[in-house]
Order: sequence, then structure tokens, then C-alpha cells
Amino acid sequence: MKQLTDERMKIFFEKLSKYIGQNIKLLIDRSDGKYCFREKKDRVYYVSEKVLNMGSMMNPDNIISIGTCFGKFTKSGKFRIHITSLDYLAPYAQHKMWIKPAAEQQFLYGHNILKSGLGRITESTTQYQGVIVFSMSDVPLGFGVAAKSTTECKHTDPLSVVCFNQADIGEFIRCEDDLI
Repeated sequence: MKQLTDERMKIFFEKLSKYIGQNIKLLIDRSDGKYCFREKKDRVYYVSEKVLNMGSMMNPDNIISIGTCFGKFTKSGKFRIHITSLDYLAPYAQHKMWIKPAAEQQFLYGHNILKSGLGRITESTTQYQGVIVFSMSDVPLGFGVAAKSTTECKHTDPLSVVCFNQADIGEFIRCEDDLI
């Protein structure tokens, strides 16, 4: 496991800040110890320093992964966030969308969210802002990008897209081989 380069760290933190803003600091300095981000084969892992030190005693070729995979870098150098990071990012989300129970299944199949399926949205969400998608009972379902701002959502057609699906918990079934 190696540290991220400055360039990759910048790309990674820019992507995270779209979803949780300045709360990135809360991921690193936690009450239960220090955590860090490490890279292996273009994937970024979130791991405690205690576990990282124990893993350093092993042969790196024998380690498949350590910690939680937050996503991976594409061949073009962009960062793609994985659904495995949802449990860590959801508590710190700045912009949220809640969807109606009738729209949950469509979202979990990988479809975008229509205005008719939108339950509520955080005020002051701008267009193309990263959002965490929740069910009406506050269960995190995935990540998305707001297709319309909060004010546009109020006055738009019921069949227009209000959120583009980026990742959802249905990926655990659809893409289970790619998530490690």
C-alpha cells in the first residue's frame, strides 16, 4: 500500500468534497484513532493507522486489500467513487435527497431519480452538486449528482430527471466482482 501522490490526493479530495465538503477532516481525525487513505492498484482504501501498521508486517504481494475501498482511479485519471464508502460518507453529507418508497427500486436498479419519485431535498442544493440519496426512513441508498437545483425541482415537470445515479447499493449484487 502506498501513499497517494499530491496530484491524485487533490483529485480524490475534490471528489469527496462534492459530497461531504469540509467534513473530510472528520474522516481522518476520529475519536477512535487516526485514519488515512492508501492506494493499491489504482484503488483508494480508507484504513486506520493501527491496522496499516499491522499490515506492513506482511508481504505486499499477499495483501489483496486492507481497509474499505472508497473508489478507484480510471485510466484517464479521474476518480470514481464506490458504493462501499457510503456508510462512511452518509453521516457527513451536506446535500441530501430523500426518495419515495415507490422510486427506491428504480434507483437501486441503477436508474436516475425523477421528480415524481423525489420526497424531499436539502435546501440550497445547486445544480450538479453531489448528493447522498436516502430512503424516506433515512437509510442511505447511494450517491448521485443533482440534475436540478432545489428551486428548479419545485417547479419542474414530474417526469424530468432531478438526480443522476452515480452509485447505489444495488451494485453489491450487480457488480460484486468489481467492488474489492
